Amino acid sequence: MSAGSHIKMAAEKNIPLLGSGFVAKPTLDYLLRRPENKVTVACRTKATAEAFIAGAERSTAISLDVSDDVALDAAVAKHDVVISLIPYTHHAQVIKSAIRNKTHVVTTSYVSPAMMELDEEAKKAGITVMNEIGLDPGIDHLYAVKTIDEVHAEGGKILSFLSYCGGLPAPENSNNPLGYKFSWSSRGVLLALRNAAKF
Repeated sequence: MSAGSHIKMAAEKNIPLLGSGFVAKPTLDYLLRRPENKVTVACRTKATAEAFIAGAERSTAISLDVSDDVALDAAVAKHDVVISLIPYTHHAQVIKSAIRNKTHVVTTSYVSPAMMELDEEAKKAGITVMNEIGLDPGIDHLYAVKTIDEVHAEGGKILSFLSYCGGLPAPENSNNPLGYKFSWSSRGVLLALRNAAKF
């Protein structure tokens, strides 16, 4: 770069990606579009993480048991923002580590009561914990609010609002009687059916 250049390079970002499920691969691909991002993929077994990152640049694989506070803290402390795509039952543990290490957290999961209990601690630590930013929950919320606002803007009243969301497999992969495949935690999908809504 010449001495007179005004191009500013983006600061390097170190990001641990916890998990290797169906959502994690597109997340890794997206993160690696930016040359300043370095991603550490953490799975229970290093072999799984290594297979997951095969061929990916600027990525490393580690074994991590998120129930081990010492190991989790060591991993979180080395990074700028944690992306947790592991089952939602582990998010509170990840957020506690992030609070201790003053590291931001992103999840795609609904906010559980255990996660909500950490809200004040996260604020005091000065970190952002961003949840519900996937398809469901996430994009579905945006469309629900948009639809409700449009009805209200026209003077309408909502008597009932039902929202259905899911990921459909490509026709060539729809090879079972239901014609459906889970792309996230099947247990989580069933539990989400019990969630209440407010509007």
